[in-house]
Amino acid sequence: MRKGLAMRFERVVVTGGAGFLGSYVCEELVFSGVSVVCVDDLSTGRLSNVDTVAEHPRFHFQHADITEPLRVPGPVDAVLHLACPASPADYLREPVRTMRTGSLGTLHALELAKAHRSRFLLASTSEVYGDPLRHPQTEDYWGNVNPVGPRSVYDESKRFSEALTTAYRGQYGLRASIARIFNSYGPRMRPDDGRMIPTFIRQGLAGEPITVFGDGAQTRSLCYVSDTVRGLITLARSGIPGPVNIGSPEEHPVSRIAERVRELTGSSAPVVHEQAMTDDPRRRCPDIAVAARELGWAPEVSLTEGLRRTVDHFAAASFAHRAAG
Repeated sequence: MRKGLAMRFERVVVTGGAGFLGSYVCEELVFSGVSVVCVDDLSTGRLSNVDTVAEHPRFHFQHADITEPLRVPGPVDAVLHLACPASPADYLREPVRTMRTGSLGTLHALELAKAHRSRFLLASTSEVYGDPLRHPQTEDYWGNVNPVGPRSVYDESKRFSEALTTAYRGQYGLRASIARIFNSYGPRMRPDDGRMIPTFIRQGLAGEPITVFGDGAQTRSLCYVSDTVRGLITLARSGIPGPVNIGSPEEHPVSRIAERVRELTGSSAPVVHEQAMTDDPRRRCPDIAVAARELGWAPEVSLTEGLRRTVDHFAAASFAHRAAG
């Protein structure tokens, strides 16, 4: 991070704090000396995700639905807004709830930050770029999004969240930043959440064929969760408004990722191809020059190491589940 930009936080609200990413953000903040109020309605998050800090005196869990007005008594130095169904299984099952979370939920999180005159971070997504016509994606690219396709409930709710955050910054002088997250993965993802990495790993460990939609030539950049969280917190502590891409600049074909997971899980089942999903982006890879220049941030965990850690976690969790059964 550029000199002189680091902000100190004593008490932070993390919406969606019991979710995959949110739980790691809570954990990192608590263990660095920050008091955290974790706000979650547990519709997609899990209390087990915050087991590591649940009994810590600097951690407080508040069960709340952010589509309703959000109240947090006491001082708040920053609001980190991560609440939103992020997996296809969740947002396709509840499209209206997803859009309510992206609109009303973001409004209420912004109102909380405004009331406390606190720092605000929006966790947005690379999905705002849609099926990009520019490669790699830079923050000044407006995207290529189908507003009425099946993925639009997630894509457009995040685009609205970015517009609303920008409006609060302009009209009220809110100290707000926007992070665009590219395909974060790691332990604590739900095996059934429908995203690529947990699906591949679940299938590989079960000895089932690993399913790739389309020809597998479509690309993704994958960023291990610890790197994503470090980028988010660094941006939150900075004075950089963004948007800022947070992701790995390494691009991998989906078929190659599937084969790597197959090897790491020790599966002998084949990789099989099914019909491509509607509006599935053909290429996805961030330009992270802004993050590198303004935040001094870049990913550190390699894809192979990140996948190995994630496979080990899923395998251990599966063994524990079978043992308990």
